[in-house]
This record gives sequence, structure tokens and C-alpha cells, in this order.
Amino acid sequence: MDQPTEPPGTPRVRDRHREEDRHRVEVLRSVEELPAGLWERLAPADDPMWSRGVFTALERSRIGPEGYAYLVLRRAGEPVAVLPLCLFRDLMLDRVVGPRERRLLAPVRRLAPRLLRVPMLFCGNLLGQGHVLAAGPRGAPAARLLVAAVLEFARRERLGTVVFKDFAAADLAPLRAALTAAGFFLVPSLPDTELGLDAASFEEYLAALPAKPRRNARAKLRRFAARPGLRIDVLDEFGHLLPQLLALYRQVMERADQTLDVLDHAFLAAVADGEGLRRRLVVCFEGDRAVGFLLCLFAGAGATGARIGLDYRLAHEAALYHNLHYAAVRLALADGCRHIRFAQTAYVPKVELGCALVEQWYAMTHVRPLPRAVLRRVLPPALTAALAEALGPHGPANPHPMTPHPTDPHPNRREERPPRAPR
Repeated sequence: MDQPTEPPGTPRVRDRHREEDRHRVEVLRSVEELPAGLWERLAPADDPMWSRGVFTALERSRIGPEGYAYLVLRRAGEPVAVLPLCLFRDLMLDRVVGPRERRLLAPVRRLAPRLLRVPMLFCGNLLGQGHVLAAGPRGAPAARLLVAAVLEFARRERLGTVVFKDFAAADLAPLRAALTAAGFFLVPSLPDTELGLDAASFEEYLAALPAKPRRNARAKLRRFAARPGLRIDVLDEFGHLLPQLLALYRQVMERADQTLDVLDHAFLAAVADGEGLRRRLVVCFEGDRAVGFLLCLFAGAGATGARIGLDYRLAHEAALYHNLHYAAVRLALADGCRHIRFAQTAYVPKVELGCALVEQWYAMTHVRPLPRAVLRRVLPPALTAALAEALGPHGPANPHPMTPHPTDPHPNRREERPPRAPR
């Protein structure tokens, strides 16, 4: 009697299931619950926003999310990847849209604010570029299991909208097939800004700028120097300044287009304590009073100007915004950094500083089919238009929905603006 034969492709399916059976995902509720040394082994070595101390500070604060979680992917029992999650149970939609959309939503907020509450799960880093932390290639079975675990977690926590936030194309590529199969779609996010540091000194950096940015930089340096009583210091210890720093930071946030995350005293206090962090504060004083600051974080050969605060009473006349950034460039050069990032804001002055724009993407979906179809239809053109508006002269001349390259794979945040001249 002939032996029964298996349908074509069965061995490959069986091998795939066998490989997936070797993986499992567990959910941890704090970065402190991760196995010892795992975070340090997997996190990007040159990205300060992925320092363990940043996530510890997030968990100690109340800057937006109602909770945090970490999906740990294990292969044959060994942890091989980590994906951080941020849980927003009542995210107000008008906090993460642009000014035009916020004006349109104003009557809704006034008459029926609950309609603007969106339960949402963010995957990646709330304050920085998104990554799945992994030591090496993960493979298709691991990607499928990780994406399925994200959606299962979202359903269990009743968080309908799921967003892989601010991922570079290369970081989305290993997940691309699994995300597409699960109903995710890609939307362009606001780019990050990165300044390469290959100069030997600040003067060499200035000399390498194009003629107009170089003249503008020297003029702003002179404008600051001409203001009596102003000085810029770099501090290792700044806990005693937190009330002043928060007041300056609030001035910036009051002018912000989006407020997805607003740092609070607990977050800044945890950063000031310095646990697991290399951090320094660039601060401008008028006499003994702080009138501007830029919080700088360091890891490996990378630095980040993480958050800024400004006293708008004198910010324009003294060119505070630019001079704080110049001081951060000096500091990063002195620390031997090869690059410094300045976040997703104020693109015109940052391009003038010499920053390159780092392309980033959202991968988005909803756990239910009808809202997913609405998101897929509405969000790509709306966010692409918002991206073009944010980039200004550095965006496309004729904005249209962007399609990722086939081999590559925005709640957006636009926190700080350089001060404007008084009218």
C-alpha cells in the first residue's frame, strides 16, 4: 500500500512552526525586571536616549503614559530581543495633531471631550528613535511572534490603536513582512536631526559651515556676547535648579504644537540623580537666575540635546536658542562624540547648524477592522501634509503620501521652537 504523501510545502510549514515553537514572548512591567546585563548588551551603544537611566526616569515620572511594559523574546529559553511599550489609555487626540487640526477639533473638546480620548499603544521609545533591541538578525518566525504578541497585548489591555513609533527604515525592515501581514501600514514620521562631528574643534566646525550659516552663527555668537550679565555654564550637578528649569521648560511647552510627552519634576530629578546616565546641563544664567538650558545626554560616541527651556523675555535678543546649541556642540566635541542629535523640531535652524535629517516611519494599525480601514484612509495624507508643513523649505515641493521603498521598510512631536522676534 502506498504511504500517504504530504501536500507540497508541508515540510517547509512544519519547519516554520518548529522554529516558531522555539520562541516565546514574556511581558515584564519594568526595565528593572529584565535579566541582569540584558539591556546594556542589546541597547544601541551610541544612542543616549536608550540608556537604561532614561527608561528608569520615564517609569518614575508621569509625563504621559499610564504604564510601561517590555516584551522579551526568548529563543530556546535565552532572551534575544526586547521591545518597550508605552500605554496611553486616554490619550487626547488634540495633543498630538497640528495647529490646524487642533482648531478643527476645538468644538469637540469643548462639547464632548470624551470623543477625543484614544486608547493607544506605542512600541519603541517614547522620547527617541524606535528600535527592537536585539543582538543580531531575528528572522521571520521571531518577527511574526513579536508582532502577534504586540497585538495580543493591545487587545488584552483594551488599547485599540497600535503604533511602532519613529522607526528608521532599516529597523523596520526585519519586521516589514510580519507587520504587513498583520494589517499595519506605514506613514512618514517627522525626521530626527543629527549633526556629524568630524571637526577637531568648534572653530573648525564653524569654518566648515557654508558661508551664510557661518555668518549667521558668528552674528548670533556676537549678539549673545554683547548682552551684559549673561553666561553659559556646563553643570554636572543641577538638582538644585529643577524649579527654575521646569519653569523655563513650561514656557517652551506652552508654545508647542504637540504635547505627547511633557517632562515633569520626577523625570528631571531622576535624570539629575544620574543613575545609569551620562548627562550634563548646558545652562544660561542671567546673574544667578537660569534663563535657558539644554539637557545633554551621552552614550558611547553619541550625544543628544534632549530637552530645552527658554526665557522668552530675552530669548530672541540674546539668541539663546542658538547659543545653547552651539555650547552643546562644543561639549560633544570635547567629549569625543562623533555625532549629536537634536530631536524632531525646529528644522530650519537645525539644518543651518549643519544637521542632516534622519528619515523615520510609523507603522500603525487598529485591532478592529473598521477603525483600521478608517485610519488607513485618513492618516497617510494628513500626516504627510503635516510633515511637509513642519519641514518647511526642507520638505518636498509638492507633498504627497510617501511610499516606502520596497526593501526598506507620526503621533509627531514638535516640542521646541526657536524664539521669534517680537512684533
